[in-house]
Parts: sequence; structure tokens; C-alpha cells
Amino acid sequence: MSFTQLDRVPIRRALISVYDKTGLEELAKGLHAAGVKIVSTGSTAKKIAAAGIPVQEVEEVTGSPEMLDGRVKTLHPRVHGGILADRRVPAHMQTLADMQIEPFDLVVVNLYPFVETVKSGAAQDDVVEQIDIGGPAMVRSAAKNHAAVAIVVDPASYGDVVTAAAEGGFDLKTRRRLAAKAFAHTASYDTAVATWTASQFLDEDGDGVIDWPSYAGLALERSEVLRYGENPHQQAALYVDRAAPAGIAQADQLHGKAMSYNNYVDADAALRA
Repeated sequence: MSFTQLDRVPIRRALISVYDKTGLEELAKGLHAAGVKIVSTGSTAKKIAAAGIPVQEVEEVTGSPEMLDGRVKTLHPRVHGGILADRRVPAHMQTLADMQIEPFDLVVVNLYPFVETVKSGAAQDDVVEQIDIGGPAMVRSAAKNHAAVAIVVDPASYGDVVTAAAEGGFDLKTRRRLAAKAFAHTASYDTAVATWTASQFLDEDGDGVIDWPSYAGLALERSEVLRYGENPHQQAALYVDRAAPAGIAQADQLHGKAMSYNNYVDADAALRA
């Protein structure tokens, strides 16, 4: 199936739901100044409203109040329909019109602090409460529909969002890059959840013998492209596990030229010696 690609899509309506409120007020002010209609959830909406910025609560959109202590807020066709409808498919747009659903052009989401909660030594039930459900669903919906929707998961990108809103929206290349970052974000999050969950059930037979975990995942992010690989004619890059204890890969270089693959291997061997 092939469609005409949409390049720059104006940002007229945004859905914002974030745990980390860093930069939220500046983002909302910038979007409002650009004429963007903001829909938001719970504490995110309250913070936006407290800054004097018009915001529509998501329950006004869904017609359903937040329920189950916040476990269900955005899991609704009026939210996901507005995110997932493919603007290139007339039948999708007709469905939105028939159901009076407005599309979203921008989704801004960051997730519950699952990894941080695990590291804090919190009780199992408290850790489980930090397994985000609605957040990853919105992220994946928007990332899937990056043909028309921009998904932002990193507060460091808010400046780019405000600029794009004022200049007619993100182009397709940028939306694709944002989607890739979003899928990596949810993959890393789910890897952490799956690894922790598997670690909680190490005596599955109830015989008192601790078994190996049924699953162990590792999510790596590219930290930098190195000068060269094991030999000068080879290429190399450094990937790190952000959840791992600090080591050579996380160290700050204070002097000298950029490190190569061999430099990292030698430095790591020296640290472990």
C-alpha cells in the first residue's frame, strides 16, 4: 500500500501528558502563542492551567472521568482515534468526522519513573504502580502514525517543538526521527519492566531453589561515534546502558584527543585491574 507522503504538518492540536514536568510551562506557553489548542491530563493539565494557559482536560474529550486512581485516563477511542487516524486515508477522516473526533498533530508524553523506583528499593506493589500503561500506548500510537503526527518524549526537545509550532510544524524527516526515538524509549522502558518482573519470580517451583531469570534484557543507546575501530580503517561507536553502574563509558574525558575503540578497551581493563 502506497500513499502520498505529507511533508510539513501544521500543529493545531496537541495532547500533553507528562510525569516529568521539566520545561512544561515554557512548552505550553510557546504552543499557546502559536495558536495550538492544548489537551492534557491530570496533574499536567493543572500545572498548565496554573500558568494561566488555556487547556482542555482529557475527560472533556472522552466524556469519561479519570478512574481507578488514575490507571485509566487516556485509554479511549476519542483519544487514540485522534492520534491514529491516517490523514492520507479518506475513510479514516470520514470516521473521525462521523464520530466528531478531532485529530491530534502533536503528542508530548514522558513515562512514570519505573527504573528510578526500582533503584530506590521500593516495595513490589509500589514498583508495580510505576508500570505505565496509558503513556506507552499514546507514544506508540503517535510514533506509528508519524506520517502526520509528531511524538515528543524528551523535555530537551521542547524548544524545537515551540519553534516548529511557530513555523508551520515538523517536516516528515523530523517526524520520522522523533518516532524512532519514541520507539526506542518505550522499548527501553519495557525491557526494564520485563527484566524486573522476571527477577521477582526466581523460585517458580516453590522448592526454595533460586532459578535463573526467565528473561534478561539490555537496552543500549549510542553515546558517541569513535575515531576508529580496532584498526584505523575500521569504524566503531560506543553504546551504553544508562541503567548500569558508572564506568569508563560514563566518565568525563578531561584531556587529550577523542578516544578510539582501543582507548576504551585499554581504559576499561585498567579500571578493572
